[in-house]
Amino acid sequence: MKITLTPSFELTTEHAASSYGQPVLLNRNSGEPYGPGDIIKPYPSWPFMTAQTAVQRMTFGKHFTPEQQEFVRKFAGVLGGPGLL
Repeated sequence: MKITLTPSFELTTEHAASSYGQPVLLNRNSGEPYGPGDIIKPYPSWPFMTAQTAVQRMTFGKHFTPEQQEFVRKFAGVLGGPGLL
């Protein structure tokens, strides 16, 4: 499965870094995969944060199907959650 979160990032299980159905956050520009606990700076205007927090921020205000919501929760725990800065 793959969900585009922003033009630069997607959650996917279609990458070698994904295993056992656990999605990874993929930087579409660099091809770099991240797990939930990896520290990243997704965009120049964003601070450093865990990839989990970045996904929470990227999903804020977006609507997903129930299947997509469960997929995002596998990585981030919640959608648009308390990681917003």
